[in-house]
Amino acid sequence: MKTLDYILLTLVIIGAINWGLIGFLQFDLVRTLFGNMTLFSRIVYAAVGIGGLYAISYYGRIRS
Repeated sequence: MKTLDYILLTLVIIGAINWGLIGFLQFDLVRTLFGNMTLFSRIVYAAVGIGGLYAISYYGRIRS
């Protein structure tokens, strides 16, 4: 479970950095690296989204 936490937290951080780049510099790193809505870029976006949804569970584990 701890390995999954690290993987998904890394995905959430990647997503946050990408959103920061979009907000501050109007630069989409995922689109630049993998193309505009190619299959692979959609997989990256979906993985980041799943990581974000999973990260919600961290709130329940903060006290433990």
